[in-house]
Amino acid sequence: MGVTIGASRLGLGALRRLPEPSRPLVRPGTVPAGIVHLGLGAFHRAHQAVYTEAAIAAAGGDWGIVGVAPRSTDMVTKLAAQDCLFSVTSTSGDGNLTRVVGALGQVRHAASDPAAIVALLADPAIRMVTLTVTEKAYQMDPATGRLRPDEAVVADLTTDRPPLTVPGLLVQGLLARVAADAGPITLLSCDNLPSNGIRLAGLVTQSLEYADGRVPTAAVDWVRDNVSFPCSMVDRIVPASTEQTLADARTALGVTDLAAVAAEPYRQWVIEDRFPGGRPAWERAGAVLTDDAGPWERLKLRALNGVHSATAYLGALAGRETIAEALEIPHLRDVMRRLIAEDVAASFTPPDGVSVVDYGEEVLERFANPVIRHRTIQIAMDGSQKLPQRVLHTIEDVRAAGGRPRWAALVVAAWMRFTLGRADDGTALPLDDPLATRIRAALAAGKDSPAGVVDALFGLTEVFPAELAADDEVRELVVEWLTALDRHGVEKTLAGVA
Repeated sequence: MGVTIGASRLGLGALRRLPEPSRPLVRPGTVPAGIVHLGLGAFHRAHQAVYTEAAIAAAGGDWGIVGVAPRSTDMVTKLAAQDCLFSVTSTSGDGNLTRVVGALGQVRHAASDPAAIVALLADPAIRMVTLTVTEKAYQMDPATGRLRPDEAVVADLTTDRPPLTVPGLLVQGLLARVAADAGPITLLSCDNLPSNGIRLAGLVTQSLEYADGRVPTAAVDWVRDNVSFPCSMVDRIVPASTEQTLADARTALGVTDLAAVAAEPYRQWVIEDRFPGGRPAWERAGAVLTDDAGPWERLKLRALNGVHSATAYLGALAGRETIAEALEIPHLRDVMRRLIAEDVAASFTPPDGVSVVDYGEEVLERFANPVIRHRTIQIAMDGSQKLPQRVLHTIEDVRAAGGRPRWAALVVAAWMRFTLGRADDGTALPLDDPLATRIRAALAAGKDSPAGVVDALFGLTEVFPAELAADDEVRELVVEWLTALDRHGVEKTLAGVA
């Protein structure tokens, strides 16, 4: 379906023509900027921008957002033509609700004028930088937590050229801020990464160390004393925008919005409350401000992301295209409930007042939303990177408490079965994984039996800790499940334990 672009383009001139429930809470240009956001993707527009606009509307404050695209000009061009306005459609089986958001006051393109972005970060009016730039931009080795810069980052940190990378922008921006004596600032990662604030602090600290000799000791001390790096936990399912997304927005608004996004109705943001330069009243918009985001992060990683991966592997093996369709496999939802109640809930202490079982039930309802078409193959990608945080930590903690993680072992077996490359009906399955070569080599040596597969893949030290790989009870559980999946397929295996 195509979308016609005509004079009825979303912008300030169209505001009066919008349906009343769809109008923005904040008119762009009326709130001075206090936040620079790096990354203009769909998730930021459907999450942090929504929270920030609601916070400004509820409690005021000079917290308008300057949105910065590090590389691509596409979204900058679209938003600039629409006076920085865009719409978010909350979509479910019960229907759609579309609202225009006005939190963005400006949009900029870093690669076109990096010096201007550095100057912006040194502006005393800017008291916060938020980021949704994906894990790749952090240039950190996940195994060691150390900076692993590519050539572009090295050039940014060791030469006088204008910065072209996120680490380069941040470091040069902070150094310019020191020189301007512009006051304290918060760098807030909103990327879906474990301990994201700690990771961002490591990126900045190690980048300054990498540029040693070019950075005065006093500047390093200033960053230590005046920059905070709170951890945060973000949650909202925001699929990539499609022609249907744009068409739905036009139907709802009566104008064309080329920056429209769609998302599930649910959203959550948990933020450690450490902001030396102040912050919006995000709690007035429903965010949770806390001293420690760790328990919330573990809750999401294990009871949401772990269940997401489990459903994806089992669903893909059973030939289901989407997560919602996978949940219709007989007995799969009940097995996920047992995973949550018997393994995940036993593996950690949740935030005060939160029931892991109730949270998990809400997760299953969200995943069942038929309008959010999350493909099982897509969620199954990069399993070697996702498995430790989402599933293996659950197994380790259950074992440390003397438990037997039966259902989490099923998830590991389903991943192993998935890496073999064939669904239950013989359809080929792709192995899209950073360790694909290592995985295939391991399987070549041990694929003659389920036990051989388990032993071979347990040898991937990048994925499986030595203590877990040497745990005979865990190995026995995984072999048992993998044998059942090989012999009977997903549906009969799940029916046998219902």
